[in-house]
Amino acid sequence: MNEQALVAKVWNYAHVLRDDGVSYGDYLGQISFLLFLKMDKERTDALGEASALPADANWDTLAGRAGEDLERTYRRILDTLSKRTDIVGTLFLKAENKIGDPAKLQRLVTLIGAETWMGLNVDVKGTIYEGLLERNAGEVKSGAGQYFTPRPLIEVITQLVDPEPDDTVHDPAVGTGGFLLAAYDHMKAKPAAKDRRVAAALRADKLSGTDIVAEVVRLCAMNLYLHGIGGATSPVQQKDALLDRGDKAFDVILTNPPFGKRQSFRIVREDGGIDSERQDYVRDDFTVTTGNKQLNFLQHIMSILKVGGSAAVVMPDNVLFEGGAGETLRKRLLEEFDFHTLLRLPTGIFYSQGVKANVLFFDRATPGTGIATRALWVYDLRTNQRFTLRERPLKRADLDDFVVSYGSKYGRAKRAETGHFRRFEYEELVKRDKLNLDLFWLKDASATDPDTLPPPAEIAAEIVDSLETALEKFRSVAAKLSPQT
Repeated sequence: MNEQALVAKVWNYAHVLRDDGVSYGDYLGQISFLLFLKMDKERTDALGEASALPADANWDTLAGRAGEDLERTYRRILDTLSKRTDIVGTLFLKAENKIGDPAKLQRLVTLIGAETWMGLNVDVKGTIYEGLLERNAGEVKSGAGQYFTPRPLIEVITQLVDPEPDDTVHDPAVGTGGFLLAAYDHMKAKPAAKDRRVAAALRADKLSGTDIVAEVVRLCAMNLYLHGIGGATSPVQQKDALLDRGDKAFDVILTNPPFGKRQSFRIVREDGGIDSERQDYVRDDFTVTTGNKQLNFLQHIMSILKVGGSAAVVMPDNVLFEGGAGETLRKRLLEEFDFHTLLRLPTGIFYSQGVKANVLFFDRATPGTGIATRALWVYDLRTNQRFTLRERPLKRADLDDFVVSYGSKYGRAKRAETGHFRRFEYEELVKRDKLNLDLFWLKDASATDPDTLPPPAEIAAEIVDSLETALEKFRSVAAKLSPQT
């Protein structure tokens, strides 16, 4: 059975469980648990390696049971393994049985047990699991709670940042691990990775990530495990990356932080009404205190990037033009970092309609060497471009001209302006009102040709986004005008 057929076979069972109220995400979690138990047994039997699991919480403990006995045993195994502090504990982080029907749990155990997973190499197992993650993203329209970054975009970003095998690569909003896997594939193809020690270090401790959602961390840990990544400790941790700087800096940051402008809590008052309380992060290493989630992620990335290190970050448009804290951070980005490239992404490539986003490429300069950004090059892949997830998805070929225009990591001095690629000098940028970097110059054909207008759903999403931005600004003005209590 080829990998596509195996993905279809495993995924088809998700539809059966949906009738019992098991979500696609929960189904993926249960698949992860059972796959790990089965592969641990196969590795022990075939290779004679010691099991990573206790004797009363392994595949043999589970297989062959039925009914309530099976369900009770499965719950106990999940509870036992979720309390561990090693990589097994991360793979079973907050694990619970979501399959209430013992008969269907038994069918799933039988399905996993019927396949010999160790007979597949790590890349194939990883591909199968990624296929399941992608199907989940397509079904829930968000990619395990996050916006699912298109694979061609991830691969191009990684290719251009060009991490070396001895670099440390980090994603503070790791999701299901797409950027880390692309970085791993890119780094292990380098000549230096042919050295056994370099390759072992690359697998064990060069890649890391955090995510605030436990279920996503679990899926990511399994995804990396199936690709052969990870040592004694898990490369990914459940954590709110914005709480503190941590004790490490990294050579490369690749990430697409979750979208959404504001961080806030909803609090139920004694009278039953609901108040919204803004969540700010007060950190000594932050330049500004703000409730804007993207600006906080940008500050965090600035803080954990090593001197000489490189970052590529997917950010929504508001980061380019928002005043106040946004203007302050853009000034810092130009002065202390070489913010050399901005890729304006087309709409229609994310599962959420109408999202306008960009990729910011920047390097951390040596302190005390003056203004780091001499010029910002902007590539417009948005104007007059129409993409959809199904009819016209973003492909690698759509990014070829950007890749050529960008040049190599060390050959950016040879860049030339084209219709889609333009250079903006630092002196020109700092003269713009509020240091607005929302830069565009191509004529939008939809302004004169109704046939080129975006789909109605995209237009509606843009209107909602604009109204929410305006409402947020009015709330800010109202709060400043209100008498202090």
